[in-house]
Amino acid sequence: MRVTSFCAALFLWFMSFGAIAQDVWVIGIQGGIGPATSDYVSREIEQAHKEQAAFIVLKVDTPGGLDSSMRDIIRAITTSPIPVATWVGPAGARAASAGTYILLASHVAAMAPGTNLGAATPVSIGAPGGKEPDDSGSNPFAPKKEPKESKEEPTAEESKDDGKVKAKTAMEKKVINDARAYIRGLAKLHDRNEEWAETAVTEAASIDAEAALELNVIDFMASDLDSLITKSNGRSVMINGLESKIELVNVAYIEREQDWRFKLLSVITNPNVAYILMLIGIYGLLLEFYNPGVGLPGVLGGICLLLAMYSLQMLPVSYAGLGLILLGIALMVSEAFSPSFGVLGLGGIVAFALGSIMLMDTETPGYQIAIPLIVGLTAVSALFTFVILTLLLKSRRKPVTTGVEVLLGQEATVVSGFPGQGRVLVDGEIWQANCLRPLSKGQKVTVTNIKGLSLDVVLDKEPTIGLGKE
Repeated sequence: MRVTSFCAALFLWFMSFGAIAQDVWVIGIQGGIGPATSDYVSREIEQAHKEQAAFIVLKVDTPGGLDSSMRDIIRAITTSPIPVATWVGPAGARAASAGTYILLASHVAAMAPGTNLGAATPVSIGAPGGKEPDDSGSNPFAPKKEPKESKEEPTAEESKDDGKVKAKTAMEKKVINDARAYIRGLAKLHDRNEEWAETAVTEAASIDAEAALELNVIDFMASDLDSLITKSNGRSVMINGLESKIELVNVAYIEREQDWRFKLLSVITNPNVAYILMLIGIYGLLLEFYNPGVGLPGVLGGICLLLAMYSLQMLPVSYAGLGLILLGIALMVSEAFSPSFGVLGLGGIVAFALGSIMLMDTETPGYQIAIPLIVGLTAVSALFTFVILTLLLKSRRKPVTTGVEVLLGQEATVVSGFPGQGRVLVDGEIWQANCLRPLSKGQKVTVTNIKGLSLDVVLDKEPTIGLGKE
């Protein structure tokens, strides 16, 4: 009997600590949230389901990001059959802007001490006069900039609504109402504080972890992953509309590393890289078209252009800006091949610079083209146009060096004939020629006119002794 009990206890110990270990996937979200991040997180959540992970932890430290990328991540979380916890940590991390939405959408929301969240206001709407740019672009969920103090006394209505974001146009109202409704819906999913969530949009409110716990914005505080798992264990959450209990025993952390696809997308979806790839692609193909047979410019240009097209379709691109860039390049190329003494070239440079500035339809830091890069490439294009114009002007002043016109004034040697028609040798070629004076073989004559395939020639000097007189 004792042997049986011992074996049973040993079996239970083995089952508890060896056979039923549960995988907890830890997925990091650091920095700005863009196409590469959304693609990576969505694929990781899907892969976790395929490999039967028990729990997913999103380790977040972000200042915000693009709206489309944020919504892709939230969609992956809300449709996940595995409970997803968002943990803002370690201490010093933040879930600002888009990070706040992701935190509220998760089945479990936790923060480490010394972290903060919020500031989900569309900044361009809240800025004085609508002139201050936001840092979120198409999101536009980013930390609100403090408005400058105004010396004017506020009206009674303004005093009544003090602290609220002012929507001055119908479009601004649409944006802020959409953001407000969206964040309330996410908070309502898991019975979190809807009023504060709305305040994060309407007043750009930001709070620390302690205040977030007190206001029921998050579920609990956790200083590390072990604490997060311990406090998550046994909680009931709604997964795809059904209540489910989180049961975690003998967990094994699996730290997910960013794969090659994430790293590649991170590089090519950098607006500066996409911009350079696009220009290399366009100029490479143009060079190949005007110098067929080289091969390398065409191959390199085609690859770069395809990569640029792929990255641009994932970024918030202004098609007006893209059109201006293409127009500018076309005008500069036209100047090179059909010189207009700077009119086309100057117009192309202006269009190219304006299009480059307008290309990214966002104000999010990290998702704009650097001004120094635009200035540098515009200067290179202007220098290129200036060099082309200088060479063209010099070439116009040079004498003709090709074609039949080059024969005018050249010295020729009589081969036969004359007076009347005969033949002369010019630049190694024998031409039909006309001269009214008698000429003998070997005499030197000068070409004075070209008529079709016949030349007019005259004697260089008076005939020498033995040639006779006319």
